[in-house]
Amino acid sequence: MPLDLIGSLSNRWSFGFAFGAVSSSVLHLFSEHYVPFNVPPWAKAFVYLVGAIEVGLAYFPFFACLSTPSREVGAMLGILYSLMWLIVTLWDTVSCPTGKVLGSHQKLIYQWPTILSLFFLLGRFTHMLVKAVRIHLKLENYEQLMQGHQALHVQRLFKRSPINRNTSWFQRRIYEWDPHFKFPNRMIGTTIISLIGLYTITLADYSISDYAFDRLDVLKDQLENLANSCNASCNETKIFAAMVPQLEEFIDVARKSWLITTIFSSLTSVTHIFHVLVCYRKHLKRLWAGQKDFLPKRFRNPSSSVSVAAITRYSGWQIAFTLWGFLIVHYVQFVFALLFTYGVILPIQNGRVLKLLSILGTILLTVGIIIGLIVLQVVLVQVFFLQDKISPTDEHKPLALNNRKAFHNFNYFFFFYNVVMGLSNCIFRLLASCVLGSWLVSRIDRTIMQRGYESMDPGYNTWIGMIFTDHHHNNPVMVCFCHFLLSNPLKRQQRLTEAATYSTFSNISPRARRRWLLLYTLMKNPRLILLRKNLSSSACSHTDHRDTVSRAWVLASQIRHAPAPTATATPTTVISDQTMADGFNNI
Repeated sequence: MPLDLIGSLSNRWSFGFAFGAVSSSVLHLFSEHYVPFNVPPWAKAFVYLVGAIEVGLAYFPFFACLSTPSREVGAMLGILYSLMWLIVTLWDTVSCPTGKVLGSHQKLIYQWPTILSLFFLLGRFTHMLVKAVRIHLKLENYEQLMQGHQALHVQRLFKRSPINRNTSWFQRRIYEWDPHFKFPNRMIGTTIISLIGLYTITLADYSISDYAFDRLDVLKDQLENLANSCNASCNETKIFAAMVPQLEEFIDVARKSWLITTIFSSLTSVTHIFHVLVCYRKHLKRLWAGQKDFLPKRFRNPSSSVSVAAITRYSGWQIAFTLWGFLIVHYVQFVFALLFTYGVILPIQNGRVLKLLSILGTILLTVGIIIGLIVLQVVLVQVFFLQDKISPTDEHKPLALNNRKAFHNFNYFFFFYNVVMGLSNCIFRLLASCVLGSWLVSRIDRTIMQRGYESMDPGYNTWIGMIFTDHHHNNPVMVCFCHFLLSNPLKRQQRLTEAATYSTFSNISPRARRRWLLLYTLMKNPRLILLRKNLSSSACSHTDHRDTVSRAWVLASQIRHAPAPTATATPTTVISDQTMADGFNNI
């Protein structure tokens, strides 16, 4: 078994860096340069499948050596295999370091995450070998089914949560670390490949754009030379001469805008990668608590086959969504940067500030009037067309009309105005949904579809199935319960044998046992004395009932204010227990 993507929580970072070593080959699958021959378009899906199987077989020993039960054999083979890959990668980087885009250090710039991952795996396999030897020498114990953080999580469930808990601004707004929760190796590996892939595609994106802008510079120079070589009276010369400064200005603006948006889109994608981890923990904790109201109704009980199949799709889809989301967000930000530059920055630089302020003032005034009229409608309805509060302590007025005739006239005249304003709001809704959808396309943890159409979002379907599978297989309460069932079978068998041996000597009176359990229960819960059957019967007089109530409250007060028991019993304690027992017997 190369890797447990469902229930394994051990070697999480080792598996993550193993995915990091695979990342360069995984990203190479996005291109078709590894195919040595041409294939028809309908067969490309099979080519991608064969390429994925080839990559999986090439890196299979890494995951097999990390997950094998034979730690000594796995560690030794892992050291040899990672050392072999490290030597080959370093030799390829040193012997062929140059590239057409980044120059003499292109191979090193692209390959250093893979080299770092291979170094980490080499050190990890060495540590595994040392640990396996220590376990063989009985200096360390084997790992248990139940992890320590899962046991601590279950213990925390039995404790009363603090009412006032001091948290910092970072914990309230950004992230709060939970020591009782660990991300599975699937999430760690997906995050590492996404970060390495984002780094690689950012370099490729900027390198290709730099090459494209250089070609535009060459085109500008050719137009300038063409304009200078032609006759001054030629009409084409005037056109070329007018195009050269505009093209030069566009190249300068586009180059700077592309650089700035590359930085912002990279930061946005990195934020999305880590925010997916935050949402994974939040959604999983809600499912552990039995809360499903944050999900659409049709997704609250997904089928078992869909949920398990989502595990196989999630990692690959999350990586692809992250990379394509970066490109989409980058292009959208680039378009907005060009619009902002040509609409705001260049007019200011060219001395057209007054004209710009006039246009901005007109736009802001129009938007302000529209928003003001919308607010005015709400205020008029609140003041004149709603009935008064039923109670002075009510926060809002009831949803009941007042001055119906005036409201009908108000509704009639605003009908025509709202028809005109509906067009602008429709355009705003379309633009906002396009911008927000492109911004959140890499967020697989939330749908970008309208309510009722969530099933058309395959990424969100995969997310729902994945978290439900993790909920059913990695619930800490269930894991702890299974751990208690499977732990120490020999001791449990020994206890059963001893119980069978001495069961014939059991001479405890059932009546005395019941009375002792009753005494202990009433001592811990004195309020139950009032609910006993003999107290609720009609034969009990009013005086006896009041006497019983008084005794119950006295005993409850004694238990509440009694000191903590010590290791050595004192006569006072014995007398107190005897007195309490007599009191319960009288009750």
